[in-house]
Amino acid sequence: MKLAGNIVFVALLALAIIAGSLIGLMLVYSVDLPQIADLERYRPITTTDLLDVHGHVFGSFALERRIVVPYEALPPLLRQAVISIEDKNFESHWGVNVFRVLGAAYHDLTSNGRTQGASTLTMQLARNLFLSTQQTFGRKLQEVFLSIQIERAFTKEQIFTLYANQIYLGQGVYGFEAGSEYYFSKHALDLTLPEAALLASLPKGPVAYSPILNPDRAFRRRNMVVNSMLEDGVITNAQANAAKAAPLGLHIEPPSNSVAPWFVEDVRRELERQFGSEQVHEEGLRVYTTLDLDLQQVANRAVLDGLAALERRHGWKGNLLNVIAAGGSLDEFRHPDWRQPLAPGSYMHALVTNVLPYQVIARIGQQQVVLGPDDFAWTGQRDAENFLHPGDIIYVHIMPSADSNLVLHAMLEQDSGVQGSLMAVDNTSGEVLAMIGGRDFNLSQFNRATQAERQTGSSFKPYVYTTAIDEGARPEETIIDAPVTFSTGAGPYTPHNYDDTFEGPVTLVHAFADSRNVPAVKLAERAGIRKVIATAHQFGLSSNIPPFLPVALGSVEATLQEQVAAYSSFPNDGVRIGPHLIRKVTNADGLTLSESPANVAESTSVRTARIMMTLFKAVVGPGGTASAAGVLKHPLGGKTGTTTDFNDAWFIGFSPSITCGVWVGYDSRQSLGDKENGGRAALPPWIDFMKVAIADRPDEHFPGDLHPPPPNKLASGHSALDPLKTAIAGSVSGQSLRTRSPANAAAAPARVPAGQVATPQ
Repeated sequence: MKLAGNIVFVALLALAIIAGSLIGLMLVYSVDLPQIADLERYRPITTTDLLDVHGHVFGSFALERRIVVPYEALPPLLRQAVISIEDKNFESHWGVNVFRVLGAAYHDLTSNGRTQGASTLTMQLARNLFLSTQQTFGRKLQEVFLSIQIERAFTKEQIFTLYANQIYLGQGVYGFEAGSEYYFSKHALDLTLPEAALLASLPKGPVAYSPILNPDRAFRRRNMVVNSMLEDGVITNAQANAAKAAPLGLHIEPPSNSVAPWFVEDVRRELERQFGSEQVHEEGLRVYTTLDLDLQQVANRAVLDGLAALERRHGWKGNLLNVIAAGGSLDEFRHPDWRQPLAPGSYMHALVTNVLPYQVIARIGQQQVVLGPDDFAWTGQRDAENFLHPGDIIYVHIMPSADSNLVLHAMLEQDSGVQGSLMAVDNTSGEVLAMIGGRDFNLSQFNRATQAERQTGSSFKPYVYTTAIDEGARPEETIIDAPVTFSTGAGPYTPHNYDDTFEGPVTLVHAFADSRNVPAVKLAERAGIRKVIATAHQFGLSSNIPPFLPVALGSVEATLQEQVAAYSSFPNDGVRIGPHLIRKVTNADGLTLSESPANVAESTSVRTARIMMTLFKAVVGPGGTASAAGVLKHPLGGKTGTTTDFNDAWFIGFSPSITCGVWVGYDSRQSLGDKENGGRAALPPWIDFMKVAIADRPDEHFPGDLHPPPPNKLASGHSALDPLKTAIAGSVSGQSLRTRSPANAAAAPARVPAGQVATPQ
């Protein structure tokens, strides 16, 4: 009896020690555990989306790319695939699968290391939300305690939903909805069996089983998921066999922000200035921008087509970089712009892999590209071997092909470094509808629409003529276009015309339309160059302009954005509305965080603006430097600009509703080539863009076409802001007056004193 009593005592003592140890361990490892109440308030990091004026998402910012969806948006096929491969007893266990834990522990002990996991979905959720990934006993114990608490506080549906929105799937993608959209360009609800199995295979090892980085391993892992589903009886043998035979079937979503990258980058900077980087990249804001995605895509094509045409006009220059000559490998080479979507009409760099006399074979990523003799005939070369070699990096224009899945057809183009920028704004709201900052964002993120200050050439002359009209000049008056020398503080100054000829007496309208230099300098000298400079500043040009007569011919530097905003004043009856990119920002719950007010200022009087419109319309009329725009058969106006040696080419023009500017030039400020003036280099992309921009506005008119300029005696008593009473109201809400009818196109909108901000209603 005494021996039995001792045994019982020892056993009870051992149990007490074990219980005490367990309680101690629970106290030690649970003292710092997060409260389940934190999970009830948990909001995952989500993606900030950028929407265009039609509500289409075209860009995003995120540290973790995630799209949160409810349980109902996760199809049964996907749910079963995840449960079959990750946690077969998910529906029945209480957070911890004891049998899996014991089995994993035995395996770890016998294999002399922690090599096998035993985590349930709940344990994975606890670890991903609250704990580190360190493989320690303490962390595992905390994971168990948390999992039990989660199971007590939440239903299985809630737990699975949290898991499905939180889990990492590689490539910066979190959650199955985001994974489905990234890997297959479809919603999770639309997944097929092999697609669902592939996504379910990724939580185990997003990198190791990545279908992009390791497609063979991904294929085998996907089929393991299919087999697991078959074992669980949720699919048939026929379904399993068909799924295992299917290819991976990836349809990678185009890179975010690829359609309007410079616009997106400017929006990012503005958002971070307002809200800070953390809120922008983590809290799932909804940013309602001013971009018109349809017009942006038109602008992309117009600028690239225009630059390609310019390059062809000056012949093949060669000077190609060669990967082999640089010591690189053809198999390992990756060009930065290969991250962009590959589609007919796009311009991309390709790597030449083989050259035959009448055929060039290249690749873009893993896609083969073929060029025939007709595709490089413009170079003047008949034999491709004479000027192309394996390893050359060429620039091509992707053409439509009936066999696009196997081989792409492309035409050879040239990328000598010439750049182009475009900006289009809504005249009555200042909303930026389209923006291009260069030729290839992947090669240069510098925004030539907003950051590059370039000499304006003759596109500066409107400020000269505006000053002259303010001083009493009239469009029909004559001025002598003849040789003249001016005495200046820097010595004698003799201006010359573009064509080195003189026409004698000409009207101001003709001098402006034909961009005669001598009349412009005479007008600047007569009005006073300091007044001209003051006018330019009144229109929004910000650079420090020295008071010298050559300024009248555009030795001034300005950004395209400044020029477009300034020119939009003229069809807007003298009112300049500062360009802006954002209409409204809301948080993830739809609460408005900010709305962008319109920055309104008076550039000139209604009378002067409407008189200037006579001059602008003559530029696009017969005999004007932009007469080619007449093909559009629409109310238009504008001005060309060209600098010395054809270093910069400009065209800024407008319809009654939209002002668009195009600049073309080299960053190095070298010449574009002989005769590459604004009308030849910058006007064609402008025409291509405006052709679409005005297509749905066949009956619009300029205000001055319906109402003549008021008499001089009224000009001093009226602000040019009177015609914007209705235009400003509602611009943030999207009711822009660019869609107004001719009947109210000239209606007089709310006056706001110059320099003040009008907040849209």
